Amino acid sequence: GGHINPAVTFGLFLARKLSLTRAVFYIIMQCLGAICGAGVVKGFQQGLYMGNGGGANVVASGYTKGSGLGAEIIGTFVLVYTVFSATDAKRNARDSHVPILAPLPIGFAVFLVHLATIPITGTGINPARSLGAAIIYNREHAWSDHWIFWVGPFIGAALAAIYHQ
Repeated sequence: GGHINPAVTFGLFLARKLSLTRAVFYIIMQCLGAICGAGVVKGFQQGLYMGNGGGANVVASGYTKGSGLGAEIIGTFVLVYTVFSATDAKRNARDSHVPILAPLPIGFAVFLVHLATIPITGTGINPARSLGAAIIYNREHAWSDHWIFWVGPFIGAALAAIYHQ
């Protein structure tokens, strides 16, 4: 599949739709791609990049680490469960046109999750993107809450995999 998100990959692995070897390889490549992508953005838009904190995810002031973690868990659950639902083989057998339309509900889920969580965490839900921004920006605030952007999405993905089964 075309998933570019380690949380989606982890959820698919837990649901036994992806081998461990392939999941590890995908996650490594997703992280390397995110690091390269953040580097390209910094190279082409240095002023905007630095002015926006390198795009690094942080828990916004006024929110607790628990709120940030909860937002990441729920947001990633919504995304990964939507991926499971939109690409379910049982559903695809019943509705032959569904594979063509699968990106629509997935994209809509990402859009809605962003609307809900941008004010809280800047919407992590993709650990690779969070890692790439943190590595290239490499400032204290980019790393202080970084664990939230791995733990939250992986918990959300695991819950989605369990719930989908």
